[in-house]
Amino acid sequence: MADATKHALDDLIDALPPDTVITDPDVIASYRQCWSHDPNAGTPQAVVRANSTADVQATLRWASATGTKIVPRGAGTSLSGGSTGVEGAVTLSLERMRDIVIDSVTRVAHAQPGALNAEVKQAAAAHGLWYPPDPSSFEICSIGGNAATNAGGLCCVKYGVTTDYVLGMEVVLADGTALTLGGPRVKDVAGLSLTKLFVGSEGTLGIITALTLRLLPAPPVGATLVANFPSVDAAAQAVVAITASVRPALLELMDNGSINAVEDMLAMGLDRTAGALLVARSDAPGLAADAEIEAMATACTSAGAAEVFTTTDPDEGEAFLVARRAAFPAMERLGSLLLEDVGVPLPQLPALVRGVEAIAAERDTHIVLVAHAGDGNTHPIIAYPPGDAEAAARAELAFAEIMELAISLGGTITGEHGVGRLKAPWLPAQLGPDVMALTRRIKDALDPQGLLNPGVVLPAVLPG
Repeated sequence: MADATKHALDDLIDALPPDTVITDPDVIASYRQCWSHDPNAGTPQAVVRANSTADVQATLRWASATGTKIVPRGAGTSLSGGSTGVEGAVTLSLERMRDIVIDSVTRVAHAQPGALNAEVKQAAAAHGLWYPPDPSSFEICSIGGNAATNAGGLCCVKYGVTTDYVLGMEVVLADGTALTLGGPRVKDVAGLSLTKLFVGSEGTLGIITALTLRLLPAPPVGATLVANFPSVDAAAQAVVAITASVRPALLELMDNGSINAVEDMLAMGLDRTAGALLVARSDAPGLAADAEIEAMATACTSAGAAEVFTTTDPDEGEAFLVARRAAFPAMERLGSLLLEDVGVPLPQLPALVRGVEAIAAERDTHIVLVAHAGDGNTHPIIAYPPGDAEAAARAELAFAEIMELAISLGGTITGEHGVGRLKAPWLPAQLGPDVMALTRRIKDALDPQGLLNPGVVLPAVLPG
């Protein structure tokens, strides 16, 4: 480390409580990667494990004074390279900030960003309340990261995504200024909607240090439907039919490749011959649930389902969701992965899944597909052998072509994982030059030195 850099870092160490700044190379190495395994991840010069908003403020004041890049990090479960290390930057970890306080009268949770999604759910459940957003990684992802990426999950087809539950926040700007935005109020239209500006901004505009989250009464247990189809296209047609008349509590899809990958790992007794599997749920009260399940079963049968099974046993229904949530870790056993997160308007879902199958065949690349099908959000997962340069090149072509396909169908390159670093080069193709220019103006206004999460959202290099 150069003398000037070491001297500057000493100032940061002095400004923070003991053991807050980590310079051990072995520990720093563990903060280089997130779950996306970005091949271009760099090595930070240090990691700050913040204990408080004051620690975050001190870090950003130091960064502004020294011109040092800052990479905010929650639990490191990003699937788009949003928290990978940047060479010479400082990674600012919020993992130690884990406090949760439930206000059961106002029905809100006050949570620090390092609290896990599952911990917020558990704290709410202790008061008979429910926090709906539930990414597949809910047991290990942080609530701050969820807000930074506007995460979704299985229940968002009926209950919405993270932004629908963020009532307020504390956020620290690049110069160290701490803002309190919104609060525990259902109605509040005073001033610009700045809270929503920071939700989904992926740490490029400020660092979220506290959240006020809306809670709901716990829903009924619900009934679950499972249907096997001869093809993914048939399952997608059923999804379109279901959502035209019913608003399910969840509606998830797995293709044959993901079914077999999960079965290889968990041996749950899934039908390996099925072309696709749909898992749907109704949590409507009383007889309304029966009517919704019946309508969904009819739609599945009409679309060619080979088998339709329904249950009101919560454990039996949950077992199928365990299978769906296991798709990503199951695929990790098959090789190196590129993880997609493309979404389209629901009528275009069959065209999207057919297009992904065609790309897999054209590029001779193994692609499996799982989806939050009820809102058109799909996760094509590309697997290739580690160390095989030709296979990696084909996978990268498929990765780009899937995003281009989604855009051509009026869709998006990311429904819930965020743009991160891995998808930033393709964002202009979706948003266009005018929206990208406005995005840059907002970024420049709040972070004029470009210190916060460099390379995320605003691309440094365009593809091709």
